[in-house]
Amino acid sequence: MKLKRPTAPVIWCLSAAALFGASTPACKALLGGVGPLALAGFLYLGAALATLPVAFRGGSRRLRRQKRSRMMLAGAVVFGGGLGPVLLLVGLSMAPAASVALWLNLETVATALLAWTLFREHLDRRTWFSIVLVVIAGVLLAAPSDFGSLVPAALVGLACLCWGLDNNLTALVDGFTPAQTTAIKGVFAGSANLILALVFEDLDIAFATIAGALVIGAVSYGLSILFYVHGAQHLGATRSQLLFSTSPFLGVIFAWTILGEPVQGAQIGAAALMVVALWFLLRGRHEHEHAHEAMVHTHSHRHDDGHHNHVHPGLPASVRHVHEHDHAPMVHTHPHAPDLHHRHDHHGKTPQLPDGRPEQ
Repeated sequence: MKLKRPTAPVIWCLSAAALFGASTPACKALLGGVGPLALAGFLYLGAALATLPVAFRGGSRRLRRQKRSRMMLAGAVVFGGGLGPVLLLVGLSMAPAASVALWLNLETVATALLAWTLFREHLDRRTWFSIVLVVIAGVLLAAPSDFGSLVPAALVGLACLCWGLDNNLTALVDGFTPAQTTAIKGVFAGSANLILALVFEDLDIAFATIAGALVIGAVSYGLSILFYVHGAQHLGATRSQLLFSTSPFLGVIFAWTILGEPVQGAQIGAAALMVVALWFLLRGRHEHEHAHEAMVHTHSHRHDDGHHNHVHPGLPASVRHVHEHDHAPMVHTHPHAPDLHHRHDHHGKTPQLPDGRPEQ
């Protein structure tokens, strides 16, 4: 059976990028009337409000009780929902929105390096080349802006490191639906940041500012995270983040049009490099004989991908759906990404097939 390329996860990641890209200039406009901690809190509470209506169904109670899934999700909440947004917003309060939007390209590099070194995600030559192009694009974009301001750049870089860890952890969370992951991150991270804001910031905030932050959080954080988690579980942390790295360009466009910041030629040239990087990424093909152990998990899937052969009477094979399902052991060959089914190690020790042969 010829397997289809995962086009839906690509669309999810690009949609997440578009929604998040709009948040940087939008948050810049709000920072005059609210502190970074309070704004981060309202953004994530807005994300929770957007996803709570669909967060009470789906997933797997049995898998959610596993310590590994809970620890992965807890790490994503602390680094991605707690530390990352505060570091970003403090940096944003000290630098132009366009500069910060461009520095966010560092998240792609952080995600890729952490995926390869700590989480053993396979990266082929095309993917590495895409990463290099993204880095070059980021340098071109940042050079003519306020990159000489080291303090805000360092804060945004630390935020990107936090989100890089968050991206890798989120891609491996099992038992929780993307809506559940987003809602949990929003409730806990939002509440924690607001508690800190009570101690360290002035909370005399206009109602319009609070409402604006909640709306931005619902759209640019809630829906964005929801789409990103869907994509990351099917493409792996690095590939999904490379697609998500298009978000700064939308942020720059909004900074030009809404905030009136100047258009720079290097930014347009860097956009072309980003297009080439994504072309190489999407043309990548990783294929070899590999083994799957028996496993039980839950995630969005369809029945024409070579892994999900259970039957739902009346449901077409191309329709995506979510439920807990079992996988029997199997050995096969097909193109694949480092998704929830293909996290085998390609550096360090070599994985082996059931008959003792190394995976090719």
